[in-house]
Amino acid sequence: MDRPGVDTSRQEVLRLYGNRLRLRVCGLYREDDRLLMVRHRGIGPTDTFWCPPGGGAQFGETAPDALTREFIEETGLSISVGELLFVNEFMLPPLHAMELFFDVCATGGSIRQGIDPEMGLDEQIISDVRMMSFDEIKRYPPEEVHDLFRYCQSMDDVFLLRGYLPNRDRMVGSIR
Repeated sequence: MDRPGVDTSRQEVLRLYGNRLRLRVCGLYREDDRLLMVRHRGIGPTDTFWCPPGGGAQFGETAPDALTREFIEETGLSISVGELLFVNEFMLPPLHAMELFFDVCATGGSIRQGIDPEMGLDEQIISDVRMMSFDEIKRYPPEEVHDLFRYCQSMDDVFLLRGYLPNRDRMVGSIR
């Protein structure tokens, strides 16, 4: 059973993003052996979903501009956007997103828990932002971390992913 607030978060996620295809931009920011990760509420079967920072591109906004904006909003970091590494198709009905993953470098700011401006202050789904080691990420159950980590055995593998990542096993469940 969901705790109070989680159901509200899920309803807000469904209202904003459900039953439509969404283009998302995501950034892989690494410091030594740790990757910047954002914890979201209201996505997946539990109250935890960790993924690299990112979000939806707006009409008329380039992918690098959208990613720069999303990083500032979610994490407090200013970034420069590097190479497009891979594309992931995220499908967890009723959510469906094409995700473009870029390598990014920090140019300023400091890591902090940000907000999702599309959501009201009482419906925020970002619940934590922090640097995590690969082992720490892999200790979470697979449904609580982004699918990209299913393809990787090390942090270096994350940055070697290329092309289109086929969606494995995600069509089975839903976030309802």
